[in-house]
Amino acid sequence: MLLQEKVKEAWKWYQIAINLEETSITAVIGCIRCQLIEGQLQEADQQLEFLSEIQQSFGKYAELIYLQAILAIKKNKRQEEVINLLNDALDTHFSQLQDLPFGIQYFEKLNPDFLLEIITEYLNYCPLQPASPGQPLSPLLKRCTSVLEAIVRTVPGLLQAVFLIAKVKYLSGDIEAAYNNLQHCLEHNSSYADAYLLMAQVYLSQDKFKLCSQSLELCLSYNFKVRENPLYHLIKAQSQKKMGEIGEAIKTLHLAMSLPGVRKIEASSKYKNTEVDASHRLSIFLELVEVYCLNGEQHEAAKVLQDAIHEFSGTYEELRVTIANADLALAQGDVERALSMLQNVTSEQPYFIEVKEKMADIYLKHRKEKMLYITCYREIAEIMPSPHSFLLLGDAYMNIQEPEEAIVAYEQALNQNPKDGTLASKVGKALVKTHNYSKAITYYEAALKNGQNYLCYDLAELLLKLKWYDKAEKVLQHALAHELVNELSAVMEDGRLQVLLAKVYSKMERPGDAITSLQKARELQARVLKRVQMEQPDAVPAQKHLAAEICAEIAKHSVAQRDYEKAIKFYREALVHCETDNKIMLELARLYLAHDDPEACLRHCALLLQTDQDNEAATMMMADLMFRKQDYEQAVFHLQQLLERKPDNYMTLSRLIDFLRRCGKLEDVPRFFLMAEKRNSRAKLEPGYQYCKGLYLWYTGEPNDALRHFNKARKDSEWGQNALYNMIEICLNPDNETVGGEVFENLDRDLG
Repeated sequence: MLLQEKVKEAWKWYQIAINLEETSITAVIGCIRCQLIEGQLQEADQQLEFLSEIQQSFGKYAELIYLQAILAIKKNKRQEEVINLLNDALDTHFSQLQDLPFGIQYFEKLNPDFLLEIITEYLNYCPLQPASPGQPLSPLLKRCTSVLEAIVRTVPGLLQAVFLIAKVKYLSGDIEAAYNNLQHCLEHNSSYADAYLLMAQVYLSQDKFKLCSQSLELCLSYNFKVRENPLYHLIKAQSQKKMGEIGEAIKTLHLAMSLPGVRKIEASSKYKNTEVDASHRLSIFLELVEVYCLNGEQHEAAKVLQDAIHEFSGTYEELRVTIANADLALAQGDVERALSMLQNVTSEQPYFIEVKEKMADIYLKHRKEKMLYITCYREIAEIMPSPHSFLLLGDAYMNIQEPEEAIVAYEQALNQNPKDGTLASKVGKALVKTHNYSKAITYYEAALKNGQNYLCYDLAELLLKLKWYDKAEKVLQHALAHELVNELSAVMEDGRLQVLLAKVYSKMERPGDAITSLQKARELQARVLKRVQMEQPDAVPAQKHLAAEICAEIAKHSVAQRDYEKAIKFYREALVHCETDNKIMLELARLYLAHDDPEACLRHCALLLQTDQDNEAATMMMADLMFRKQDYEQAVFHLQQLLERKPDNYMTLSRLIDFLRRCGKLEDVPRFFLMAEKRNSRAKLEPGYQYCKGLYLWYTGEPNDALRHFNKARKDSEWGQNALYNMIEICLNPDNETVGGEVFENLDRDLG
């Protein structure tokens, strides 16, 4: 009856059992459960007090201690008191299993459902968000892990235990393990609504917003009651906010606020920790404040925040409200008020680290005081010397461009947690910034020995930068020396490694090996693109871009080998993946021009200019093609359009002057010089301007003035060579006369 939530009927049957046997502890415990569910706290308290007094006669009951913990939760007792009772219940329960052999009696006494109830209560006191890299895990999460793993070893088919392991892994920051456990749950029960809800949180933490939305929709389709769960609406609103759908996020949060129990604490109908309910409730308030601020509705944000202050004053969550209040003060431009709210927080209070981080942010961004900024992080590291604290300190030093100090902090974190690959990576990047490359390589290699294989790419990239091509090749070949993988993330990583290996081979002047690596990368990427649409739709654009990049690289190698047909084929394939990639389209247009296919070149230039009107290279190519077709007006038109948008583009201006000379319209040139001068007051000092002026004067029959202007451009790296060439031409032929065949005829006559 109790499992069917028929509490009153269950209570009746427990009473009948007590009437039949007054000493039945199980029946009395059942009655107390019913009283707690119904909110009859005084009656439950009396019963528990009586049983506690006579407990010595029948020994400690784990379930009885657990009910005392539930009562403490209902009465809003301190967290320490509740956790001590839960610990006592768990220890008592396992002490009864110690001497039992692994058999039927052991399974009976194990009572995994009861253990899961305890774990659920533990989780209510764990952090709401996943642990950051280097952050020490909550002892409660460690305890939950050991208990849940014991349950799953004994009862592997109990999906609720697997689900709770996924939740613990998620909160521990092990997102991949959380995902794998949730996949296991959904493979065995595709209608597991809670698993979809947690999966949505996993996707949200990875910024996979489409998958997050899909999981929420599946959750709702299997359990309509989830709409009554504030967490469902909170996750949905957070996803909408990150996707920029601010209006929709506000609507979703208003819907969450209208749910029973969100605006005020009410007696819960289930065994739930009101403090944790408070955490979720407050998260809804604070999300609404944030989205109102993002929407420019400061007044509405202030009203919601005042409601939060009224609701949560004097609770464990009060400091979160203070931090949000400081954020609102900052949004209103009151920096000093924001700081004054945060300055009195002590290290004994919850959210101390978050408060110090907020203060540091204010000092750096609003008061530009680097010393006070770094002092906040030093205080955190001194008061709480954990790997996470030193990691924060190191990141802070990196933010103010002090990599040497950052390295010291990262090393302290690494000494406490030597197997953390993230820390080794950060040390490596900091060392690279200080140009201490050999030490950076040592750190990466140490991390690889500890199994952090995802750092292979970083190490190989550094070796490539240092031109240590042989070492880079060895690192990449070692990383790729494994059996065929099927997991999507592993296939993606192999593709990236093959692309990097191709770059290494290119630098080693081994084009054949480079093309082989790129072909392997292309095959891997084809596998990725087949699956990514279903498994990771948010990653589709990035993966298509990589596929296009691979094809473009193969095309470049083909051009170098003068295999133009192959190059065209792969540039076309690249455009299938990224239709609007202007760089690839331009390369293909150039290739068509070199391959003597002006129509195809013209077509691609026109397509490119539809999306990028200011593309100089495409405009110049288009103008050249029009000129070849003797469509002089169109050729000039394209160059004029480009110059009107960017008058100081002297390369285009020089080409336009040449075209206008051929068209006999040099009188149109001076206005473009005026446009350039108007755009840039220092235009007359530019070598490009001087070159174009010299060109115009030469073509209009003023060689002396032309020489003077060319001379001013002569020493410039970009314009100097052509300027000098033109100066020589003028000196050899100052009147710009065309030397024709009659000169040679006269010479022959004289010789005869």
